[in-house]
Amino acid sequence: MTSTNAELTTAPEEPRVFTVAGVNRAVKRLLGRKCADLLIEGEVGGVTHARSGHLYFTLNDEREAAQLKCVMFRGDVRRASAQIEEGARLRLRGDLSLFESRGVFQMIVRGATTMGEGELRARFEKIRKTLEAEGLLDPERKRSIPRMPRVVGVVTSEAGAALRDVIRVAHHRCPTRLVVADCRVQGDAAPSSVVAAIEAIQRLPGLDVVIVTRGGGSAEDLWAFNEEAVARAIAACRVPTVVGIGHETDVTIAELVADARAATPSNAAELVIPEREALTAELEALRRRLDRAMETRIDQGRLRMERLRRWVVDPRHHLAKSRGRLDALSTRARDAMEAQLLGERRRLNRLLERLRERDARTRLGSSRRRLDALASRLRVVGPEITRTRRLELARAGAKLDSLSPLRVLERGYAIALHDETGRALMRAADAAPGDALTLRLAEGSLRAEVVEITRPSSRDES
Repeated sequence: MTSTNAELTTAPEEPRVFTVAGVNRAVKRLLGRKCADLLIEGEVGGVTHARSGHLYFTLNDEREAAQLKCVMFRGDVRRASAQIEEGARLRLRGDLSLFESRGVFQMIVRGATTMGEGELRARFEKIRKTLEAEGLLDPERKRSIPRMPRVVGVVTSEAGAALRDVIRVAHHRCPTRLVVADCRVQGDAAPSSVVAAIEAIQRLPGLDVVIVTRGGGSAEDLWAFNEEAVARAIAACRVPTVVGIGHETDVTIAELVADARAATPSNAAELVIPEREALTAELEALRRRLDRAMETRIDQGRLRMERLRRWVVDPRHHLAKSRGRLDALSTRARDAMEAQLLGERRRLNRLLERLRERDARTRLGSSRRRLDALASRLRVVGPEITRTRRLELARAGAKLDSLSPLRVLERGYAIALHDETGRALMRAADAAPGDALTLRLAEGSLRAEVVEITRPSSRDES
């Protein structure tokens, strides 16, 4: 340690005293230079998820009593291939460091994989779990493969054996149009090449189904079909997809996402392209079923016709019966019309007779003769009636004049009118001292004021 850190080097003749912070800082720099990018295996324990997204845990040695404090920052947690949980046996990649303020020795973890499965297997599980959580591996979303496809798209390498296997199977089974979208199936550029080929083949008019395939190889060779981008492109394809990668024992994420998984490229072609002999046999069976169905339908129609024939009557009988009924109805209608016409004529004659009786000229002559007779009577009786009425009127006028109050006033009497009420006074009690009165005389009137009210004597009252 003295040969790598000058701060901790001490001369024999000059002892030097260090601060705690200085020692921790020196140890941290030393660990950064000597203990970077290490791989350490162990069992996870004491996992703590911080609110910041960082992960704190302890890595325990499986053979000896030893522990190592670990911290994994938020970004590295999201990128980790393995799930960090209690009891997991993991291989960690990272740097040894020292938390200066507390003097705690720890490992800053950059990556984590499951022990014994390797990096590829851990990445495979992580992608699979992500797609499974989104429902892309759900069997209910998988579509059925068309039974009789006319246009089949094949996404693979034109130079690979897989394409030859697909063509061979298609040639032996049934003539089908194959359209190949060439792509790279191995290497770093393979994922983007496969995605581009899947997108391009979907623009083909009349496309019924797509086969994505390649031959066998190592896990690294097949890895392009485990990439998330390839899986999402297959899941988004507008037509059903069949994926056959490698051999039967090889399982890729692309196969899990596809609508159908094939064990090999040849099996993929067998799943998509129907067999000619099987189609011929099925068509023959359908033809026989159709013949039997037609014969049965004809027999049923013949029997029905026979039954209906028993109920069908010669239409001439119906026609003769209808004609007789029509003649009877015509006769009844003619008789009814003649009877109605005769009744209307009789009614018209009665109306004409009544009209003649009420003719205005006839009635005018009768009225004129009656008027002349009344006029003659009026000339004889009129003067006598007039003289009698005049005498009666003179007697009634004289009687009315004798009863007039004006005649009473002419004999020296007066009428006292109360000014406030306008009424004629009948008794002295109807007025009060100070009331204004108007005295109506035979000629003119006088204004007076009540000075005193004299009660009438018993003799006057009687």
